[in-house]
Amino acid sequence: MPENLAPRRQPCRQSAAAIIGRMHVFRGFHHPGIAPACALTIGNFDGVHRGHQAMLALLRSEARHRGLPSCVMTFEPHPRDYFAALAGKPELAPARIATLRDKLGELERCGIDQVVVVRFDQRFASQAPQAFIDDVLRTGLGTRYVLVGDDFRFGAKRAGDVRVLDAAGAAAGFDVARMNSYEVRGLRVSSSAVREALASGDMTAATALLGRPYSISGHVIHGRQLGRHLGESGPEQADGFRTLNLRFNHPKPAAHGIFAVRVYGLAGNQGDGDLPLDGVASLGRRPTIDDSQHVLLETHCLQWPAHLGAEGAYGKLVRVELLHRLRDEARYGGLSELTAAIRTDAANARAFLAGHASQHRQTSRDRI
Repeated sequence: MPENLAPRRQPCRQSAAAIIGRMHVFRGFHHPGIAPACALTIGNFDGVHRGHQAMLALLRSEARHRGLPSCVMTFEPHPRDYFAALAGKPELAPARIATLRDKLGELERCGIDQVVVVRFDQRFASQAPQAFIDDVLRTGLGTRYVLVGDDFRFGAKRAGDVRVLDAAGAAAGFDVARMNSYEVRGLRVSSSAVREALASGDMTAATALLGRPYSISGHVIHGRQLGRHLGESGPEQADGFRTLNLRFNHPKPAAHGIFAVRVYGLAGNQGDGDLPLDGVASLGRRPTIDDSQHVLLETHCLQWPAHLGAEGAYGKLVRVELLHRLRDEARYGGLSELTAAIRTDAANARAFLAGHASQHRQTSRDRI
C-alpha cells in the first residue's frame, strides 16, 4: 500500500476497527483509519469461492497499477436476511456458507488491504442510488475505481445497475469495471452453487467451487460436557466422546449432518502448517439432547492430543475441514442409542480418512 494512502493511525473503538493479518477491518465507513482513496469491490462474498477469488485478484492488480489500497465492502447481515425478516418469511433467507470470521479470513488470504463491513438495515436499504454514490463511494470511501459483477444492483428497490454506476463514475471521476461470470468446466461458480453442493453433502463439488476444502473456524467454547461421559462403558473408557464445540452464528448453515473431518490448531503451531487431527463432527442443532435451536459444530478428535489434558482446548482457535458427509442428523430415543451411533460414525470416519490419506499420497507421487 503506498505510504501516502495508508490508513490514518488514529484511535478507533475495538468493536469498530480491527486488523486481521495485514488487512484492516472497519464496521461502517465513518472511521478516520479508513484509507482516503481506494480501489473497491462490493458484494456479500459468502464463501469467497473461486469466482470471488478471480474478482479479488483483478481488484488487487488494478489497485497496484493505480497506487491504491484494495478495498472490499461487504454486508452483515446478508441483505436477503434483512428482507426475509422484514417480510416475516425467514425461510426466504439464504443458508449461510461462512461465518463473518471465516469470510474475513479468506479475504485476508486473497491479499485485500481493507474491508468495510456495512450493517444492512432500513436506513441503508432505503438509500437512493445517487445517495449511495455520493455518501458511500465518494465521501465515505474515496473510490477511484470500482469493480462489480455482471448482475450488480444497488440502491433502494435495486434501482441502480452498472449503467447507472458507470454514468456516475464518468461524471464524478472514478472508473467502473464489470466482471463477467466465472465458470469451471462450463458451470457458473456462485454462492448458490456452493450452497447446493453443501446441502446435498457433495463435498467434492464444494471443494471444486471453493478452490479448497470447506471449513469452519472459531474458538472452542464450553458445552454441556455430555460427550465425555457417553462412551465410559465402552472402548473409549474415561475420555468418552470428548468434543470441541464451535458456534456457527447463523440459524441456517449451508452444510448440516455428520462429517469426517480434519482439525487444525491443536497438534502444534496455529495456521496452515499445523499438523491436522482426524475427527468426526456434527454440524447442526443436536436434536437428541438440545432444544435450544443453537447451531453448533461439535468435533470429536479420534485421538485426543495428550498434551492438552482434559481442559486444554478451551479458548483455542481451531479450523475444522469438513471432508465427507457420513449421514444426516437424526433424533435418537436415548443416550445409549446416540452413543452407538457415534461409535459407528467414528469407525466410518476412520475408514474414510484412511482412504483419503492414501489417495492424497498417491496424488502427490503422481505430481512428482
